Amino acid sequence: MTMRNDPTARQVRLGTELRRLREAAGMSAKELAGLLGSSSAHMSQIEAGSSGISEDRLRRLAAHCACRDEELINALASMATERSRGWWEEYRGSLPTAFLDISELEHHATFRRDVEFLQIPGLLQTEDYARALFSFRVPELPQSELEPRVSHRMRRRTIIEGSHPLPYDTVIHESALRFRVGNRSAARAQLTHVLELSDSTSVTVRVIPFDLDGFAGSSSAMVYAGGPVPRLDTVVRDAPHGTGFLDSQAQLDRFRTLFRRVEELALAPERSRDFIHKLAKEL
Repeated sequence: MTMRNDPTARQVRLGTELRRLREAAGMSAKELAGLLGSSSAHMSQIEAGSSGISEDRLRRLAAHCACRDEELINALASMATERSRGWWEEYRGSLPTAFLDISELEHHATFRRDVEFLQIPGLLQTEDYARALFSFRVPELPQSELEPRVSHRMRRRTIIEGSHPLPYDTVIHESALRFRVGNRSAARAQLTHVLELSDSTSVTVRVIPFDLDGFAGSSSAMVYAGGPVPRLDTVVRDAPHGTGFLDSQAQLDRFRTLFRRVEELALAPERSRDFIHKLAKEL
């Protein structure tokens, strides 16, 4: 197969999972490559995501690694053979690669869970809110880069606003709701938009108010995307050096627990709606 110079996060994840299968079986890349009639160099390329793998070879690889998890194997086979180009490819070359990787991750997700403390979650943002955020960036973005970022963020919302919405649960801290990222009118429109989306059966919004007792989880902001099987879930976290995609089982277990604890402490959905409605009226 053709070598990839810049594999996507999804392609890298497939290679990572195949490496994990091999390591769990206690085999070296050279040993497994020999069983598949390949080379250790090619196996390393597959595991790095820089080379693809056919479904037949993937299933043979799983068999040699004694993997009998059919759901996982079928999910990996789907990742290996999926060839469609998503809408986000229109932005390749005009946006950072991480933007496209997140769009692809969301497209294939089975659910989304967000926790935010300082900003309204991206999937709930209005156009004015998103533009204000991107406009505040330092160094300042030229219009040729600002507008594609706003457009891309608005198109991402289709996963929860489209005809087949993704189950979406989010916990938002009061601080994110109170910050006036734009002017007063834009802030009110943003809160109204959150309320409108919370009416959807697929969207659940919970709020953490400032005066909540016993909350010490301000470092647990996250985007959690469900995979076709739990092992293929992914956590996305922003850091000073860029966007990070976390997928080890220890990391996933940690963030599952963190989300559960934050969700349990937050106000119930109906009380959260009342809380946001009150904030909107105060503007």
